[in-house]
Amino acid sequence: MVPGMEPQEDGGGVELGGWKKSSEGESGKGGQGEKKVPIPAEIDQVLKKLEKEMGLGVSFDLVIREMTFGNRRTALFCMNGLVKDELLTEIIKRLTYLQAEDIDSDALQAFLDLYVPAAQVNKHDDWDKLMTLVMSGATALFIDGESNALMVDVKNYPARGLEEPSTERVVRGARDGFNETMLVNVSLVRRRLRDPKLRYELMQVGERTKTDVCVAYIDDIVDQELVKSIKEKIGMVKLDGLPLADKQLEEATIKRGWSPFPLVRYSERPDTVAAHLLEGSVALFVDTSPSVMTLPTTYTDLMQHAEENRQTPTIGTYLRWVRFIGILMSLFMLPLWLLFVVHPEYKPPIMDFIGPNETGKIPLFVQFLLAEIGIDLLRMASVHTPTSLAAAMSLVAAILIGDIAVKTGVFVNEVILYMAIAAIGMFATPSYELGLANRLIRLALLMAVAAFSVPGLVVATTVIFILLVKERSLNRPYMWPIIPFDARGIWNIIVRQPVLYNRKRPNILRPQQRDKMPKTN
Repeated sequence: MVPGMEPQEDGGGVELGGWKKSSEGESGKGGQGEKKVPIPAEIDQVLKKLEKEMGLGVSFDLVIREMTFGNRRTALFCMNGLVKDELLTEIIKRLTYLQAEDIDSDALQAFLDLYVPAAQVNKHDDWDKLMTLVMSGATALFIDGESNALMVDVKNYPARGLEEPSTERVVRGARDGFNETMLVNVSLVRRRLRDPKLRYELMQVGERTKTDVCVAYIDDIVDQELVKSIKEKIGMVKLDGLPLADKQLEEATIKRGWSPFPLVRYSERPDTVAAHLLEGSVALFVDTSPSVMTLPTTYTDLMQHAEENRQTPTIGTYLRWVRFIGILMSLFMLPLWLLFVVHPEYKPPIMDFIGPNETGKIPLFVQFLLAEIGIDLLRMASVHTPTSLAAAMSLVAAILIGDIAVKTGVFVNEVILYMAIAAIGMFATPSYELGLANRLIRLALLMAVAAFSVPGLVVATTVIFILLVKERSLNRPYMWPIIPFDARGIWNIIVRQPVLYNRKRPNILRPQQRDKMPKTN
């Protein structure tokens, strides 16, 4: 049994392989009102039903093992590749010692209580739920003459090793990151949060994929209304499935409309997720995804990185300021430079050095547009380029495209310079989703400056800021602590506080306990 995944006995859910399964989100429907599908009592009927509904005999990964234990005919049904063969073999070996006198009239209960040597064994009387469990890696044990079946949890998911996330590297700190197996991911967080109040509630989304979604929170810290709202949103999702995992779940529950700004924060670091849970956030684990959503989030949350908290408060504050400056430069440097070049009368005397001697053969705005598209193409090409060829591609991009484009007069040097600075600022943004959104904002500002000069820049900036203020992440203001203004929140953002000075949780999360420090006598 995975640590922290013990069966739950309190109300509001049913057990699913040792997990507490929330009744609100089962298969995306209200599980309490579903009609049970009976399990056939005879093995021959079970086999026919498996052939008809599951494709037994057609799909090569379906395994059925018929055996007789104690004069009772049985059938073990599982998915090849999702079960631990060694453990299943040990169970079969133990059952082969049964004699006829060992089995009484209630054979199923005898197998459950006495003869199946597995840590997690449950009795089920619903065919559909049992098949869902089998497709999740469990093994079903059918006994002739019994209208119930046993679910034996011998899961063994294929998974890659734990690696440091490529987008959240730190100089000092843990090197483990999430992978695509939910059981591993929740265990990594449980290892860091040995709190009995940490809750993992399992739900399922998708009529066909039956994707497992885990809602994680600390019971005596989190706002319970927030948890209830998230579970209700997940329970109302009506989709065939979530083959793209957490991103589709975000769009179906949190992200609605065409706004480019991310309303959740993704992380592949267990320590980052644990820190958010201690603040009072809710984390969503989606099976088959190596990233975890933490919510609600704000614009300023997306601009912070774990590295700041791995250094001293002074260095962490410096790194935070450098990152903020880089993000602001990536947004406003290009529009301001274009404004000063096109309208030199607005340029302060101290900035007379700004501006090219020649504007090139293409208008400056078009040069910026082509450079933006070129950087996006290079980014996409780097994703699809084999690692062994990445250096060659970078050489082609830097020399053949950049240098020759300047020498032929297609681009001017300063356009390449400032576009490179803007690209560095985008890549310095901790949230990849926010970096892409900021790129679209930069394009909008460039178009506004090219079309309407100073009024265009002012109006476009104002409209974008108003849109950000109107955004809400799970009914929390997206631009907190700027609007609504929170002096303590702003201070904690611009200054990386020493851990013993940061005694209060953010009030935007409405935590049950504001004080982070334990009470002492």
